[in-house]
Amino acid sequence: MRTISSEIGIFVADLTLATLPAAVVEKARTCLLNAYGMGLNGYDTPYAAVARQAALAMAGEISDGATLLGDGRRTTVAGACLANSALFHGRAQEDTCGAAHFGTILIPMLTALIETRRYPLDRLIPALVAGYEAGGLLEAALAGETTPRGFRSTATYGAIAAAAAAARLIGLDATTTGAAVAIAGSFTGGLLQSFADGTDEWRYQPGMVAQSGLTAAELARAGAVAAPFALEGKAGLARGFAGVALPEGLSARLGQDWATLRVMFKPFPVCAFNQTPVTGALKLREELGAEVPRAVRVRMNPYETGYAGMDATGPFYSVSSTLMSIPFCIATTLLHGVPTMQHMTTYDDPAVAALIERITLVADPSVPVLSAIIEADVAQGTRIHEQRMTPADYAYDRATLATMLRRIGAEQNLPMTVFERLEAFVDRLPIGDIGEVLAAFALMPDPRAAAAAQ
Repeated sequence: MRTISSEIGIFVADLTLATLPAAVVEKARTCLLNAYGMGLNGYDTPYAAVARQAALAMAGEISDGATLLGDGRRTTVAGACLANSALFHGRAQEDTCGAAHFGTILIPMLTALIETRRYPLDRLIPALVAGYEAGGLLEAALAGETTPRGFRSTATYGAIAAAAAAARLIGLDATTTGAAVAIAGSFTGGLLQSFADGTDEWRYQPGMVAQSGLTAAELARAGAVAAPFALEGKAGLARGFAGVALPEGLSARLGQDWATLRVMFKPFPVCAFNQTPVTGALKLREELGAEVPRAVRVRMNPYETGYAGMDATGPFYSVSSTLMSIPFCIATTLLHGVPTMQHMTTYDDPAVAALIERITLVADPSVPVLSAIIEADVAQGTRIHEQRMTPADYAYDRATLATMLRRIGAEQNLPMTVFERLEAFVDRLPIGDIGEVLAAFALMPDPRAAAAAQ
């Protein structure tokens, strides 16, 4: 019986370094570098510390367990997934596949599994690609329906991505991999409300999702019987979360329309949907010089303007609110230039608040996704800047990304040796040892010691 989950299982089980296109392998290397690098650059964000405390409270320390990156203690793989995913999510500069941040789910999970179970390193890239492809296939097909309903793509499709990645790393056959994907479909879910409320749950979703996907893979390996129509059935994922049927011939896209190649990276510590508005605001700022607009109108696609938290105007009390808010990101960029973490965590800037009051967000279906039209009223009239971008504009090559990571690392006062180690590890794959990654994270400043010294 051929179902979507069984077709994904067949595709995933056949993935090897030798069969993957060179461009896909290179993109996977870039995804690894971004995830590890942004994890290092987010060492002083508070979310990993919270997740570490929770993980250790639940599972305790384990001498031969998975390393809590940036901390050094070890715990279960599940606990490491929770804590390390929060670390990789700390700056909100993780990779993006559509509206899903699969790298924050997959890379901490695969790292912990390779460290503890000693899987061959030549499985890392195929397993990572398996996750992007399985999750990306469904995200591209259904996110247009699930997002407006309040479901976060990272969580809605992440468990399936994690199950596929774990199955490939473990070495499950096609039938068992398909069962893992189907089981993960029953574990899926995750809401967007935390963005609207400016709270932190979204930081911890990737780790929980990774746990669900890994559990699905292990259940399948143990012989759990999976619903064959978990994804396309009357009560399956597509109809349950999106209210629609899966497109005909969806599985034919596997190996043809590579989701991995659609993965984007974030130059700024803001929501993926705010990258283009910030880019446009920076260019408009150059045109305006020191002049502050009397009024600003921002036209964007309704898919983006309708996303939870995007229309927030304050008051702001958390970076979870500011990084989502289009008005905040536009205002702070027009006034201060390239947004930094300091800008994004300054909640009481009176000039930013005053400009936000003069910014109007317009949902315009004629504006493509990842584009923005900014109209600024100034003394000489109205200046209009149209910023049209596509995923290709954010699909940085590895050299460009390495430069960006080092720039942020310099702002964070990180030693450049940490990036040298990561770059060398990624470049040598599949030769090497996951211990090289752990050693790079061991060079991070200890935020606990810094806090104690203050």
